[in-house]
Parts: sequence; structure tokens; C-alpha cells
Amino acid sequence: MGEEAYPCRKRAVLLLLAIYYGLLLSEFQITYGWTDQGMCTGSATGDEWPCTDYKLSSKLLIKGGTVVNAESQQVADVYIEDGIIVLVQPNIKVADEVHVLDATGRYVMPGGIDPHTHLEMPFMGQETIDDFFTGQAAALAGGTTMHIDFVIPTNGNLAHGFEVYAKKAEKSCMDYGFHVAVTSWNEDVARDMEMLVKEKGINSFKFFMAYKGALMVNDEQLLQGLKKCKSLGALAQVHAENGEAVAEGQSKMINLGITGPEGHALSRPPLLEGEATARAIRFAKFVNTPLYVVHVMSIDALDEIVSARRSGQRVIGEPVVSGLVLDDSKLWDPDFNIAAQYVMSPPIRSSGHHKALQAALSTGLLQLVGTDHCPFNSTQKQAGLNDFRNIPNGVNGIEERMHLVWDVMVNSGQISVMDYVRITSTACARIFNIYPRKGAILPNSDADIIILNPNATFQINAKSHHSKIDTNVYEGWIGKGKVEVTISRGRVVWQHEKLMVERGSGQYISMPPFGSLFDGIDKMDSEYLSSLRAPVHRENSHVAES
Repeated sequence: MGEEAYPCRKRAVLLLLAIYYGLLLSEFQITYGWTDQGMCTGSATGDEWPCTDYKLSSKLLIKGGTVVNAESQQVADVYIEDGIIVLVQPNIKVADEVHVLDATGRYVMPGGIDPHTHLEMPFMGQETIDDFFTGQAAALAGGTTMHIDFVIPTNGNLAHGFEVYAKKAEKSCMDYGFHVAVTSWNEDVARDMEMLVKEKGINSFKFFMAYKGALMVNDEQLLQGLKKCKSLGALAQVHAENGEAVAEGQSKMINLGITGPEGHALSRPPLLEGEATARAIRFAKFVNTPLYVVHVMSIDALDEIVSARRSGQRVIGEPVVSGLVLDDSKLWDPDFNIAAQYVMSPPIRSSGHHKALQAALSTGLLQLVGTDHCPFNSTQKQAGLNDFRNIPNGVNGIEERMHLVWDVMVNSGQISVMDYVRITSTACARIFNIYPRKGAILPNSDADIIILNPNATFQINAKSHHSKIDTNVYEGWIGKGKVEVTISRGRVVWQHEKLMVERGSGQYISMPPFGSLFDGIDKMDSEYLSSLRAPVHRENSHVAES
């Protein structure tokens, strides 16, 4: 009896073990987002995003949508193989094994490219709360399929800073590139800049004219940096605020007893942004090199950019979504936690500035929209509870940008759908010399695509967003025009309100130097030299001795 029962007991034990380990596996799948096809959510906490199958099909057809590029739109199908767009035309016929997405009644557009983000950035004794996985996952949920982040040097060392950021980015789930910040000047910095351009795919360098004692460069260093950028065919970028005057303004506010978040805006008024913008523009004109002004927040800075462009100077102005859609009223909120959310530099300005920026964007006086996504949670912001100078500067936006620009700019009639593609994707790709690989729905372009339903409603709140930040400066915003599907290099990564992303699947995008902004610069230099009528050759005159 005992021997006959043994196989049954053995089977029962094995069944219990299978159930036990199956439950463990199920728990692992829920907590870490793992499936037999890979890491589909990567959630470290298990409660951020539901886990669904990761779309690995190498062939995809988007059918019946209105395909929009920066210069054209048509009702057409888009056929994709192995992450590359193969064909764009009406009524494409495919085999049964091809996965088909019906985009009827929707817009099919290039995925957004965010030119200005700060993931895992060490700043003001803190580090931004989103890393290269969570920040990029949030971006994909909002329709952005590539971003360009800023490498911060390690104790002034650009090369080491690049390696640190490359290591951070190994967890990426979408494509990305790098700008590199220059925070000091010497021969080592100049050599690193050359190496980064020639060997690491860098074609832009950023100079901070603010943050005295930390990131700021002086005028001499800025001039040397501009000259080096020109020789390398790299685009010079500036954070334009007068850092010396800002430091004085901060001291003035503290002496007046103004220690709260409102002191931040009061200490760095628009005129200081305008002055620094004008100075950078004039330096760039003196050197004869293109200039890119990041996060244009005020009419003062805008006026300087517009004046320079009308004179023929090559200046790019980048507003960010917070400056386009918000005003500074929340900085005066009596609740510190609410007010501190809105602290960023340059500050969000008073009502009127954002309308002027919208108008400039709609008429081409500003060229593209970034986010300056630099998120710190409410605990981190508490560092400045008694002194606004210690509030880490930064707001969110990487997930919200595409929806907000559509709602504010397209729905209002200020821009067309083609303009939308230009300012959210194509212009960035062209400026940083990666078009048409990015920023277009064309044969041989990367299949970074969104499907947007113009009639669907979206709502923004901190409880449902995908960033790790615990607040949202756009809290409660309800708008129309929703990204229903995001495709990253041919893979569906956002659909049915679910993320399907994989750690390590993102690729670093090398950006070559001497983009179109440098076309003709050498001829302008030659024309300048020929116009000098100098040096004047003079014969030595001798006064005869009497």
C-alpha cells in the first residue's frame, strides 16, 4: 500500500512545488515586468506600470492614417521592417504575418525629439529623480521617441563626464544623444571638445552664463569656447542669464527678508535674461559662428533673438513647454510645496511672456520646443524651505510636451499640423544633423512614429504620469489631442494606455558636426577678410636732421 501510494505522493509534492514556484514567477513578473519576451516595464517598485507583452514583430503596417511631415501630409499607409520605414504610399498590400495598426481618422507623425533634458543630473547637492530608464519611459508614453541630454563634466573634465553619462544611459529604452556642457576653460577642455566631436558623436556644447561659482563661465571663457565650437563645426548653446547680476539679486532678496520661492523669480528678472542673450548673440556674431539659445523664457530674450535673425545672423531660439503654457502665479502660492514645484531657471515669467513666445513660435521666429525636463521631487525641493537659493531648479515636461503643444498651439489654430511636426521633431533633427534618419516619415528613416487621435481627451496628473517625480506643474490640465500609439524603431512601446519598454534597448545616436547652420560660414569669413582693407602698408618716414 505504502509503495503504491508513493508515486501519487511524489506527484502531489511535485505539483505543489510547481504551483509554489509558479506563484513566485508570477510575483516576479508583476514586480519587475518580466515576460518570456523580455523586460517589458522595468518597474523597480512593481506598482508603476502594468505589464504587457513587449512588441517584437519586425514587420509592421500602419494603415489608413493621415501621414504628416513638416512639409506635406497625405492619407497613406506606412510599412516598416526591422525598425526602418520601407514604404509610404496608399493601399499597401502585405502578407498575413505582418502586424497591422489601423490609423483611420488619426494623424501618423514622426515621434517627438526633445532637445533639452537632464536625466540623472547632479545639481545643487541633489540628483534629478528620473534616470535614463524612467525618464525615457515617461517620454515614450507622451509620444517622444528621442531626446538629447546634457553631459555635465566631472570636475571640469569633459571626457570623463561623457563616460559617466554613457554608463548611466546603458539602461535606456529609447534613442538618445548628448550635448556636453563646458564649465571651465583650458587646453585640456579644448582637446576634449575635439575628441568628443571626432570620436564620440558630439556636435554641440553648452555654456552656462549663470550659476556663479558652479557651472558659470566668464566672458573670456565663452569667447574661447565659441571659437573652438566654430573650428569643430559644433553648435554653441548658451543658458543666457547674467550670473553676476543674479547673484546680486539673490542677496538683495535675502536682505529684504524674501526667502520663499517668489524670491527666485524676483532675483533674476527678464532684463537679466535679455542682457545675457544680447551679449551671447554679439559674441557669436564677433566670432561668426551659429548660436543656439536654450530655454527662451521672456520677451526680453525673444526680442534679442528676433533682432539678430532679422539681421541675418544664425541664431536658434528654443522655448520650453513650461514657458509656453504657464505663468509665474504659482510661485506666490502660500504652500511652499506647491510654489517650489515651479522653481526653474530662467524662471517661469509673468502673464504675457508665454503668449509672446507662442506667437513667435507660430510665425517661425522661434524654431522648436524643448522641455528642460529636470525633475526634483517634493522632498528634494524642501532643501530650500528657508532659503530659495537652495531649492533645486527644475520642472517636469518630457511626458507632457507633445500633448501640451498640440492643445495650446494646434487646437488654438496658431499652427498647422505640419508646423507641429516641425517644432516638435523635424527642426531638432535638422539643427543637430540627424535628419532624415530622425524627424521624418520617409523611406529609410528610423521608424519612430506616433499615432495621435485629435478627438481624444487627455488629462495630466501626478498620480497617473510615468515620471518618478511626485508632483506635476501641469496638474489637472485637460486637453484634446492624444497620443494613442508610440512606435520606437519599429516596436510598439505605448498602446492602450500601457507601456511596453525594455531596458537597454535604446541606442546612442551619433550626431555629426558641420550641420546646415554652418553652410557658407567659410565664405562669410572670406568676405569679411576681403572687406577689411587692412593691413595698410606704410613706408617708414624719417625726419631729416637739421
